[in-house]
Amino acid sequence: MTKALYMEDCYLKEFEAKVTSAEGVYIELDETAFYPESGGQPTDLGTIEKDNIVYNIVKVRKDKGRIVHEVDKEGLQKGYQVTGKLDWERRYILMRYHTGSHVLSTVIHNRTGAEITGNQIYIDRARDDFNLPDFDREQMEGYVKEANEILAKNLTVTLKMLPREVAFQIPSLVKLKMMLPESIKIIRVVDIDGFDQQACAGTHVKNTSEIGKIVVTEMKNKGAGNRRVYWRLEGAGFRV
Repeated sequence: MTKALYMEDCYLKEFEAKVTSAEGVYIELDETAFYPESGGQPTDLGTIEKDNIVYNIVKVRKDKGRIVHEVDKEGLQKGYQVTGKLDWERRYILMRYHTGSHVLSTVIHNRTGAEITGNQIYIDRARDDFNLPDFDREQMEGYVKEANEILAKNLTVTLKMLPREVAFQIPSLVKLKMMLPESIKIIRVVDIDGFDQQACAGTHVKNTSEIGKIVVTEMKNKGAGNRRVYWRLEGAGFRV
């Protein structure tokens, strides 16, 4: 099993690792900082380097618990010591969008009781789906205004690895108890100080002040109580 370094440190930009499996352009490492496409967050990009030869990351994905890196050419072999380097500009944008999505979805849930039913993050926009019976632009602008007020509070965002029995004492996580198999003993919780706690394996910023401002660009009725909100971030965050 590959150790997922991003689970504990989302700001790790470069790392050393050993190739544990190489099947053509499909590579596994003993540990990696590259995030595999999942949960609405796109794959990380970057490079794997060996003896000044650069292999560009095409895609990173999960496969039955494995993290598989697809590179742009063959040549890496099992046992090689390599250096991984993230496309940090891309990763940092995705981190800002992911934490921003947590804040917006929590505000909407707190105000309406709606659950998020789907989401997708891009490097220049995002969308979130909610099981809302109806809403209008004025209401949504009110939710966004509140979310932006939260972002401006400079709240600390921490990642906590909690034992299952401890995590499920958090009210916002109780609903996951029946969804996660008993084999999962440790739950990763993203804690936005004093505002929200969610189980999430994605990458996040350390402070809400890094995110910028949420701006809604479009809203769609997807039918049967499903409402879709498209939004983007304005203003550059700072990097820690």
